[in-house]
Amino acid sequence: MKDKVVLRTDKIKREKKASRNLKIALLVILLVVVIIYFVIGIVYNSGNFSITLDRNLYYDKGIIIYEEEEYKVYRSELLAETPETFDNINYNWLPADIDEHEGGTHNGENYLAYTFYIENIGEEVADYWSEVVIDDVIKDVDEAVRIRIYRDGEYVTYAKESETGQAEEGTTKFSSEELVVREHVEGFEPGSVSKYTIVMWIEGTDPECTDNILGGEFKVHMEFNSEYVEK
Repeated sequence: MKDKVVLRTDKIKREKKASRNLKIALLVILLVVVIIYFVIGIVYNSGNFSITLDRNLYYDKGIIIYEEEEYKVYRSELLAETPETFDNINYNWLPADIDEHEGGTHNGENYLAYTFYIENIGEEVADYWSEVVIDDVIKDVDEAVRIRIYRDGEYVTYAKESETGQAEEGTTKFSSEELVVREHVEGFEPGSVSKYTIVMWIEGTDPECTDNILGGEFKVHMEFNSEYVEK
């Protein structure tokens, strides 16, 4: 009888130990999921689209960027607030005067819009390189993304090439998998100011705008450099 009690006690101990190990494993898994969630949140939902200025453009060429005409100081980075989520829209829904905003963030329903300025406050003619760089893509959402860049009232709309390798209708193809566009601006005279407006949305008429891209992410930023930078 005594042996049976001992065996029963051992069984209870093993069950308790197994239950405790299971709880620990579940807690570890939960912790990992929470950590992953916050990492993704930091990387993809930081709430900002950044425009950066190479410090050499300022120190060597006297070029600055700013979003408020009355606040012209050297800044190495501008931050545009981004919508938390994007639903697809038609490009015809964008306001016709979207580039006439005075400066800063002016997002609309399901699109990003940001206006800023670049100015030569130096004493010599300068040049610069502007680039829109693709940082990361999740679930191929870039297949349906549109990025429109206005410069002094003129714009170009960029999109990833179609499945046939051709440019989507009304767009210019991304330069590569890592780069939307690179532009070399020359002859930027002292006192010259250029106004930029960046607009980004998901184009509902794109054939690749399907349920497959739901939950996707597209992370990009814009750079102004003093020289050509290989991407």
